[in-house]
Amino acid sequence: MQGKVYLVGGGPGDYQLMTLKGLACIRQADVLIYDRLVNPYYLKEVKLTCETIYVGKDATHHTLPQDKINELLVTKAQAGKIVTRLKGGDPYVFGRGGEEAEFLYDHHVPFEVVPGITSAIGGLCYGGIPITHRDYASSFHVVTGHLQDDSLDQLDWRGLARLSGTLVFLMGVKNLAKISAALIREGMPKDTPVGLISQATTPTQQVLTSTLAAVKELALKEAVKPPTLIVIGNVVLLQNKLNFFEQKPLYGKNIVVTRASSQNKKMIEKIMDLGGNPIEIPTIKIEKIPNNLELQQEIKELNKYQYLILTSTNAVKIFFEALAKTGLDSRALAHLKIATIGSKTAQVLSEKGIKADLIPTDYTLEALVALIKPFIKPSDRVLIPKADKTRTVLVETLPGNIKEVVIYRTIVDDRQKALLLQLLNEDRIDYLTFSSASAVQNFMKILGQEQVAKLNETKIISIGSMTTQAVLTAHLKVYQEAETATIDAMIEAIEKDQIGDKRC
Repeated sequence: MQGKVYLVGGGPGDYQLMTLKGLACIRQADVLIYDRLVNPYYLKEVKLTCETIYVGKDATHHTLPQDKINELLVTKAQAGKIVTRLKGGDPYVFGRGGEEAEFLYDHHVPFEVVPGITSAIGGLCYGGIPITHRDYASSFHVVTGHLQDDSLDQLDWRGLARLSGTLVFLMGVKNLAKISAALIREGMPKDTPVGLISQATTPTQQVLTSTLAAVKELALKEAVKPPTLIVIGNVVLLQNKLNFFEQKPLYGKNIVVTRASSQNKKMIEKIMDLGGNPIEIPTIKIEKIPNNLELQQEIKELNKYQYLILTSTNAVKIFFEALAKTGLDSRALAHLKIATIGSKTAQVLSEKGIKADLIPTDYTLEALVALIKPFIKPSDRVLIPKADKTRTVLVETLPGNIKEVVIYRTIVDDRQKALLLQLLNEDRIDYLTFSSASAVQNFMKILGQEQVAKLNETKIISIGSMTTQAVLTAHLKVYQEAETATIDAMIEAIEKDQIGDKRC
């Protein structure tokens, strides 16, 4: 069976600057072939069976030469695969998408091209510079700054120097001095405004403004590196007024997220939406118990239970997977009173079509006991699907016949230890977040006691009292505890802290 290739523009960097069609192509891909400047967050959207292949290039190193990339696209498609070729910006704006499409056509491979937001427009927008403006520029011109053999003869510099619109050079920071010199030589005024936008639309974005004559020295002084957009024209004068992106409350802040990768999607998105830079250093890996015969048996005998207690989103998801595996659905729970800890757990349960009967206002095991204990009779049977390492508060304090079934394990995830140590050594962590006591304990195992002193000045944000106690037990200081035990409240605590800092 013949496959198909989608050439997809991934936009300039912000994870939300992706078209709906592009996201659909990522989600249906059997093979995802992606570039260096693509937001790595998109890799979270692929299906579990998708093969991901990195073919990124920079100025000094090509993971895979272009001709080999072309051949790879054809080979995977001819094997019957749906291939998504994910490129930064727009495939046809200096993205070599046209070359790839031609190669596919020549080899009789079906393809579609999905446009993306080019950095020439989106990057300028996030940098506070409109590419056109009725009072400043009625046209724009996008030019490659990546000149073959560093030759200036390929471009009509005299024509470019006489244009009254906006000039945007992509991939041109290495040739910045040559670009500015050529334009001045051909008559463009030395005081023409110039903007440099590095890492456009990302939390590490940096915008510098200068003039055509002085921009070379500024770039050297600030050690400007690729990827950087060069924008030349009077629209640059609007940058101070229109720089909305860098006004976001968490802009540029490095926030370490220690939640398990399978659970951190909402938190990552929330931080990015507020302009922050989430750094994933999961300390916990969730492993469900395979072929859990004990759970299957208890599900078959659900009629003997009066209560079901679900204490985490993982418990909800894994329990309902097992329910479906035994041929049942939510109707099998109709006779049960169901209690949950936390609004997120209740929300995930509601997505299964069930509203929790009991939810404590304080998201702790003790609060749950206080809420449901008056209702449970000594003759009642209570089922609690749980993680392997949880406190025994429920089984020790609730009346009735309590049955706990371990349905998943939480194990230490130390895959990002090198990154963690690098961040600490370079003092690049603004906030360190913990959403469970086990995350704190695993973090300390990964870090090692000898490194603890490096956290003395780090702002640690805790989700609640039990997590705070774990931080204190590890001889660390809690900077702030969330008002309620939710991810949203943790983010709000960081946001309020930043607003307070800016007022000071």
